[in-house]
Amino acid sequence: MNSKLDEEFERVCRDKGLRLTGPRRVILNVLTKATDHPDAIEVHRRASLIDPGIAIATVYRTVRLLEDSGILESHAFGDGRTRYEPADREHHDHLINIETGDVIEFRSDEIERLQEEIARAHGFEIVSHRFEIFVKPLKTGKRKKESRSKR
Repeated sequence: MNSKLDEEFERVCRDKGLRLTGPRRVILNVLTKATDHPDAIEVHRRASLIDPGIAIATVYRTVRLLEDSGILESHAFGDGRTRYEPADREHHDHLINIETGDVIEFRSDEIERLQEEIARAHGFEIVSHRFEIFVKPLKTGKRKKESRSKR
């Protein structure tokens, strides 16, 4: 488990007068080990493999607590589900495949520079941002022919 996140979660629970229970630790562990962006139902499925007694309501309460305390970020990628990832990860943006629901994380220094430039040009500084691009796979053969015929 990520000890920094674990310590932060312990502090949040203490500050809110909550116990850091076994189920809460399991849920945090599932979220910190996730390489994807699971929703609450998937978190519950994974947590239940470790502790079958974890209730879905516990997962919902715990992810809400983690999100409210800034430990977890939530994302709505257009599929009707709220998905989660730890907030302590290095900044990145997302490509969301609208056909499969797959989420690809990426980082582009050029995009970051352009966003800063645009904000400054409008008299602002960026405090926070999210950049999500909804994509679908290229139809390679067809697209190449179409673009050639338009030239």
